Amino acid sequence: MCLAIPSKIVGMNGFEATVDYYGARKKINLMLLPEEASVGEYVLVHAGFAIQKIDDIAAKDALGLIDEILKTLEQEDA
Repeated sequence: MCLAIPSKIVGMNGFEATVDYYGARKKINLMLLPEEASVGEYVLVHAGFAIQKIDDIAAKDALGLIDEILKTLEQEDA
């Protein structure tokens, strides 16, 4: 199973970008992205590569679902 995480671009340098997800920052590669992205936009990141640009609403919806799953798992462990 593959999982792509919505991440916000906070910096760019050519085909490399720094993204933020849940407060963690990571450098990713933009070479597989079919369209140009800018600082402040969200991308789906898989295996260190941005694979798709997504709008703010879709990113926040997906991150909200991930939050719900994590909370449920924490409650089950308690």
